[in-house]
Amino acid sequence: MKKFYPVIKVLSPILICAAIGVEIWTLYALQTGSPLPPLPIGLLWFGRFALTAHAVEGVVASLFAKSYEKSPIPYGLYTFFVGTVGLLELFEPAKS
Repeated sequence: MKKFYPVIKVLSPILICAAIGVEIWTLYALQTGSPLPPLPIGLLWFGRFALTAHAVEGVVASLFAKSYEKSPIPYGLYTFFVGTVGLLELFEPAKS
């Protein structure tokens, strides 16, 4: 599993930023009466689910970061963008 961490650490932030962009585009379109993005509705809902899941993971990481001697806000943001990998790295036993 750890061999996929580097790939996930690159792809996840790109996809999360894309999901945020699509959400902003959708909100803008709804506010201005413009046509909605030409994307399948399932893709929009998948992006919303991913954003919600990553947000929850980021909050959990922020809450536990202090007890693992990490800075809560930066580690929460890091976990928001990389997802479960950030939590796995946080809860990984310290190497001595």
